[in-house]
Amino acid sequence: MHDEFLCHVTAYGVCAGRRIGVPLGTYRAPTLALALWWLRDRANWIAERLDPQPEEQYFPPNSLIPVAATVPDVPGLLRAWSMDQYQQELVADELAAGRLVRIATYDETTEYELLAESVDALRMQRTTPALVVPVA
Repeated sequence: MHDEFLCHVTAYGVCAGRRIGVPLGTYRAPTLALALWWLRDRANWIAERLDPQPEEQYFPPNSLIPVAATVPDVPGLLRAWSMDQYQQELVADELAAGRLVRIATYDETTEYELLAESVDALRMQRTTPALVVPVA
């Protein structure tokens, strides 16, 4: 069983023709349960910022407008993922087995990535000898 997990959230976009990643948060979770909680929390955090409730008092009237139906619903996908018990169990199984987990979704301008991996698995990869193949 892997005991500690490194979790990252990053947004990727294009600036001046180059793909740029903007870190949105990192968390070193001491348990699997906390890693899953943090990933769900960050998914909902992104969703709330992309799709806030327009009736909130801090938005002036008519400051938010709906997007076209053809725009991918990133907030909806992130909220659905965070509420899906099957998906949560799948992620838990993958992390417990020491595998990297990547949850990603995108809209017209940005890709949002939630990433988690076992700290133990990372340590084991560092101790595994590299495969060296001579070039003739």
